[in-house]
Amino acid sequence: MSQDAIAVTDSVRVPAHAMTVRAIRASGPGGQNVNKVATKVELRVDLDAIEGLDAGARSRLVTLARHRLDADGRLFVTSQATRGQARNVEDAQAKVAALIRAALTPPRRRRTSRPPGRARETRLDAKKRRAAVKRSRARPHDE
Repeated sequence: MSQDAIAVTDSVRVPAHAMTVRAIRASGPGGQNVNKVATKVELRVDLDAIEGLDAGARSRLVTLARHRLDADGRLFVTSQATRGQARNVEDAQAKVAALIRAALTPPRRRRTSRPPGRARETRLDAKKRRAAVKRSRARPHDE
């Protein structure tokens, strides 16, 4: 089964030689068709062969896809969404492209923030009121 390269962006692409497609029988409903036709698709992608991926994006991709990596470190994606094998191949390739696209965007840096002074005062006042309620419930001391 021959497949085309996946163009994620203008500079990032997954070449055809980096992908291995295997068709197997799908599970679930489908009548007699499910027992005869291999429509489920397993797509394996060699992460080292992806072109145009910098080191940061590559490490983010490995982190994002850590549960989808096989023993050889290849990305493993399956698709059995449709009844046609060719459409399932396209769906699996779209999943791979979406995963790579997500790895291309660096995470936003977190900016530290402080609560406003008024919020701090309100919280402390509420704590003082609660403490006073609990103090009033206590058994009176013998003096």
